[in-house]
Amino acid sequence: MADCTRLGESERDGFAMPAMSSSPPDWQLPPGVTRGLWDYLHDAELARNYDAALAGSALMRADLAFAERHFERPGRLLDLGCGTGRLLVPFAKRGYWVLGIDLHEEMLRQAAAHAHRAGVSVHLLKANLVTLDALQSASFDYAACLFSTLGMIDGTDNRQRLLNHAYRLLRPGGKLVLHVHNRWFNMWNAAGRRWLARDLIRLGFPGRERGDMTMPVHQGVAGLKLHLFTRREARRMLGKAGFEVAETMPLGLTGRLRKQWFLKGMRSYGFLLCGQRPAAE
Repeated sequence: MADCTRLGESERDGFAMPAMSSSPPDWQLPPGVTRGLWDYLHDAELARNYDAALAGSALMRADLAFAERHFERPGRLLDLGCGTGRLLVPFAKRGYWVLGIDLHEEMLRQAAAHAHRAGVSVHLLKANLVTLDALQSASFDYAACLFSTLGMIDGTDNRQRLLNHAYRLLRPGGKLVLHVHNRWFNMWNAAGRRWLARDLIRLGFPGRERGDMTMPVHQGVAGLKLHLFTRREARRMLGKAGFEVAETMPLGLTGRLRKQWFLKGMRSYGFLLCGQRPAAE
């Protein structure tokens, strides 16, 4: 499977994509990609129904507002895991130069179609977010990695590589906005508490990573694994990449968490974070 495939700016370009690869054995899966994620990435119907399935999502409103607040003025914006272009199109309308990267071919087709209908120019690249070495360093003012894209990547080292790439690709003073799901939110239901108990047991097994949850069937895809973060873990990984954490916003099920003074570590469904590359290095 090729790591990078350049796509046209919109479906007006008539871009062609390579034929979809047959399912490889596990040992040939791309870095950071599990079998469940491979199936997700190759489900064209899921991509076509993606926007309708998530219409009205509070998180999709909250993270767009968060990005708008931190991406203050037009510049070059990189969306890591751009999906159907829900971040690309609004910022392209505001005059930003935008590049969306995803490994899901049909998601990129949908993004191109949305851009065409909106009459804006977007740039799209099919690539593995773990292997972005071909992109030029310090070439973006802003970057985004939203809707738990980081958590879908398998392995701590691979997730760190994505954040390291984001840091490298940003210019000094550039900002990354990131979304992660909160591990401790599972305290609020019996099934979640059972999972947390099993997750604690993983401490005694070398090679097993805490925080990895196999999700229920998601839009027809089974076996999709998602890494759930603690607030401290997400901030630590940003710091390890070199970022200064400018803001951490706890999320509830309807947007920004209310009464944050009360058990926010367990009540938060997830977190939106803004990391900034220091202006002087």
